[in-house]
Amino acid sequence: MTSPKTLLELAGADLTPPRLAESCLVLIDLQNEYRTGPLALPGAQAAITSATRLLARARERGAAIFHVAHKGKPGGLFDRSAERGAIVDDLRPRTGEAVIEKTLPNAFAGTDLQSLLAATARSNVVLTGFMTHMCVSSTARAALDLGFRVTIDAKSCATRDLPDGRGGAIAASIVHDVALAELSDRFAIIARDSDALT
Repeated sequence: MTSPKTLLELAGADLTPPRLAESCLVLIDLQNEYRTGPLALPGAQAAITSATRLLARARERGAAIFHVAHKGKPGGLFDRSAERGAIVDDLRPRTGEAVIEKTLPNAFAGTDLQSLLAATARSNVVLTGFMTHMCVSSTARAALDLGFRVTIDAKSCATRDLPDGRGGAIAASIVHDVALAELSDRFAIIARDSDALT
């Protein structure tokens, strides 16, 4: 029995992660909402730590940096005027780094992210953030449709346990792994080792 291959592997695609100097780094929903409360993710802090290292490296290499934040209703989830909706301190945007607010999982929907990325003349987009199965996945799929070459830094993403529809739960680690496996089939290069992004 042969090992399964992704569609990208079967097509002979180049699966080498891009150089950060030639890429746009898009940090998705790395907000306090995912650290505490009903949406706290079991892997949030590890992903934030990894994303912080990646962001520092991307800044050093001259990557174009884009921060995406989900914008919820005042007083509710992702209230951008409250601490819960703020981007975590370690990943706070610097002057000159774009901040895009979205209201849907796909970071391109109803935002100017596409035009901002296009203005850099870079086709490589590196994604990181929360949640792997939701906003990271939706954005990666849309990015492919828009002509971008997508890479996801696996260690800088996390998600949560989900109900399995039968009274049980699917562990966050499994949801994360399955989401990345789905994306690796056609939509994105998955960087399993953050140090591969240089």
